[in-house]
Amino acid sequence: MSVRQKSLPPGLIALAIGAFGIGLTEFVIMGLLPEVAADFAVTEPVAGWLISGYALSVAVGGVALTAAVTRLPRKPVLLGLMVLFIIGNLLSAVAGDYAVMMAGRIVAALCHGAFFGIGAVVAAGLVAPARRAGAIAMMFAGLTIANVLGVPFGTFLGQHFGWRSTFWAITAIGVVALIGLALLIPAGATANADRPAGGLRGELRAFTHPQVWLSLVITVLGFGGMFGAFTYIAYTLTEVSGFATSTVPWLLVLFGVGLFAGNLLGGRAADRSLSRTLVTVLAVLTVVLVGFALTATNPVLTIVALVLMGGFGFATVPPLQMRIMRYAHQAPTLASGANIAAFNLGNALGAWIGGVTIAAGLGYTSPIWAGAALTLIGLGVLLGALRLARRDEPARADASLVDAPV
Repeated sequence: MSVRQKSLPPGLIALAIGAFGIGLTEFVIMGLLPEVAADFAVTEPVAGWLISGYALSVAVGGVALTAAVTRLPRKPVLLGLMVLFIIGNLLSAVAGDYAVMMAGRIVAALCHGAFFGIGAVVAAGLVAPARRAGAIAMMFAGLTIANVLGVPFGTFLGQHFGWRSTFWAITAIGVVALIGLALLIPAGATANADRPAGGLRGELRAFTHPQVWLSLVITVLGFGGMFGAFTYIAYTLTEVSGFATSTVPWLLVLFGVGLFAGNLLGGRAADRSLSRTLVTVLAVLTVVLVGFALTATNPVLTIVALVLMGGFGFATVPPLQMRIMRYAHQAPTLASGANIAAFNLGNALGAWIGGVTIAAGLGYTSPIWAGAALTLIGLGVLLGALRLARRDEPARADASLVDAPV
């Protein structure tokens, strides 16, 4: 048995640090909007476009930028993406007006989808086939840690030393990640030996597989349901559950703890059985969301539901990412990037539907009900996809896909 099968490859730590920085720059702005809006003399809804613009750029960059670099070796691409991340956050830190701030957000966001898409392929290549979902979970652990620790600390830093200090700190984290990627990612693990001969055309050929498209739909619906419920969680906690506004950040830390645990446990479970894990997690997540909506007036049960929603919501991430990589195993890079874009499309869809239900006067638990419905539909699509896979590919059981090269 090789060393990489027994120990944690250092390259995964470098990828997790990069994921931590990216997660921080994505989410910390939510806690700094009042300060940013006041500094640039814009309304908070206008400042909110710094969040929406970032999300849209992630979706575009996840596909377009990945497609543009598909012929290049993955290690130099990851280094270039991290340089882009550093430049974007540096622009945000020194921005003299709203337009420059938005430009910095867009530049930083462009690397997001491509980094996670390509990084997932690299992470899977650093370990033995039976540990690939766990390796992807390890990389995404950086994103969950950003939610648990980074965002509260970044908000505290911004509120006490000015919001620009937070972006200076994120820029520094980007430099650390860049050095780590340069030193710890082995060049051999990012070579092009597994690339299709046709380059971009070969990568696009992966999208002729129906299961790749079904995987994207499952990602949009399954993850979008959780995010839609989470988007308006502050209103649910204060207006329905009766928590004071000052307690919301600490409650979100508990949600983040659930994210962290669910991500790692979901990765480990997916390495044992990908399909069974996805079916179980989506089914339980649906039940959790329904239970949350029914018991949101009870503060104790709300805390329990919040942790479980984070846990089972993010337990979907490693298996969803692994599923599309396995069905696109001959050309996984672009499909992996597309799935990152699908996560963000799901975020936008869930948030939009939740907003529609609130605007319709259905109350602050309605986004949770809508999220449960989306997740249930995602589960239905998954079950249909599994039935189609058994019919069309009876010889390729879930276990056999473990050894598919990525």
